[in-house]
Amino acid sequence: MIYFIEDDDSIRELVIYTLNSVGFEARGFAKPSDFWNALKTETPDLILLDIMLPEEDGMEILRKVRASSLKKIPVMMLTAKSSEYDKVVGLNGGADDYLAKPFGMMELVARIKALLRRTEQDVKRNPEYTLGKLYVCPAKHIVRVNGEDLSLTLKEFDLLCLLLENRGIVLTRDVILNKIWGYSFDGESRTVDVHIRTLRQKLGPAGEIIETVRGIGYKIGE
Repeated sequence: MIYFIEDDDSIRELVIYTLNSVGFEARGFAKPSDFWNALKTETPDLILLDIMLPEEDGMEILRKVRASSLKKIPVMMLTAKSSEYDKVVGLNGGADDYLAKPFGMMELVARIKALLRRTEQDVKRNPEYTLGKLYVCPAKHIVRVNGEDLSLTLKEFDLLCLLLENRGIVLTRDVILNKIWGYSFDGESRTVDVHIRTLRQKLGPAGEIIETVRGIGYKIGE
């Protein structure tokens, strides 16, 4: 879903029509308040944003987005402010792209596709996991439960990430030993059990996401 905030009816309707006709889902908003209300029910994949708007300007909206839980959403500025200074201010303010009016519809579509591709690649390189009360960011070595940071040992952290990377797949103790400790030996399977137990304890209310598959190993469900 793409959200477009633009108070000029003719521009907004043309952009929304174009995006829908090439296969995107898009919604337009004439006022920032309508945009904020829509966010309560659906989070877009991309935000297109004019700068000169009623109620509050686009730079203020961009600032709020980047300071909120929506900060990862890519934002492209579409605006009549076309000077180099304006572009620098927009990009330094957190915009991912900046397209000055007047612009061609095909260029807009091409830029949107490129921006979404970059965003998808970033997600694949730097995955983050949110499952109920649990949030994990492997790249930043962050584990949070109910918004509170947890302290895990390196092995506990690696074990949790391994289970998350293979969500829905049962990992045998032997596979876990190989991946985390680098060896395989039946007599050492208790090492896995002990680490799973302490990991569950540290995760507290989120520990229940780690399921025991009797006689096989462990998994985190879909």
